Amino acid sequence: MGKVISFINQKGGVGKTTMAFNTAFALAQNGKKVLAIDLDPQANLTLLFNAQNKHNLHHLLINSIKELKMLHVPMILSEILHYSTNDVVVDLIPGGQELSGFDLTVASINAPRQLVLKKFLEANELSRRYDYIIIDCPPTLGLLVVNALCASDGVIIPFKADDFSYKGLEHFYQVLADIEEMGIVTAPEIVLHVPNLVDLRRKQEQDDLEKIVKSIGEELGEGMVFSPFLNKAGLVKSLSGRKSVFDFKGQDFNELREKFIGIAEKIEEWSNVRQ
Repeated sequence: MGKVISFINQKGGVGKTTMAFNTAFALAQNGKKVLAIDLDPQANLTLLFNAQNKHNLHHLLINSIKELKMLHVPMILSEILHYSTNDVVVDLIPGGQELSGFDLTVASINAPRQLVLKKFLEANELSRRYDYIIIDCPPTLGLLVVNALCASDGVIIPFKADDFSYKGLEHFYQVLADIEEMGIVTAPEIVLHVPNLVDLRRKQEQDDLEKIVKSIGEELGEGMVFSPFLNKAGLVKSLSGRKSVFDFKGQDFNELREKFIGIAEKIEEWSNVRQ
């Protein structure tokens, strides 16, 4: 069975989409079959894949709920699934602005609203078809993110080295505990924290990063924080070109490629332990 991993942080601007996109391609570089899912109404991951469909994940999820038959649209997964044109293939289920209305659309159903995504993945046997399913989550802790957490085996948390992230992590850990207490599913495990957009020239940022790393170590044990991603122009260049860092061969991208390969290796180590 494949593993479902969500990239998540309720704070925006921490690089979740960048991390999810490049990690998906790092795993695919290793020969893994990877599906990316864009759960964010802003659909930035979809934009990176140059995927433009009339319908998206929102319609697939609504179609999967029998109680909402009056809202179903005539389409199936294979019509929406986007195949990347890169040399290394990562498939995508696109997102769209319709996802912003997901909470309201499912408000009246009797089935567990937290499990819509999980049941959709199971019904389509996606964990059997792919080695890894990477979910890019919106910067909230609303129903969409709760669905992602209930469907995931693990989570990766990109964060910026500031006091807001420090407080946000504590809140997120409580959300995981709340999901466990619901008794419906097992809460996903934290695979890794990834400091992103770090400027080590700033003393305050260094101090904040050290405080966060120490706090995570005390809470979860050592080895749960990846080495920092510095604020590199290469990431900006790759994103503006809608390409992964693996599409660039220059020396200035070597470090970025190695970093994402390192995250992929951490994921595989974690996954192998939990086979």
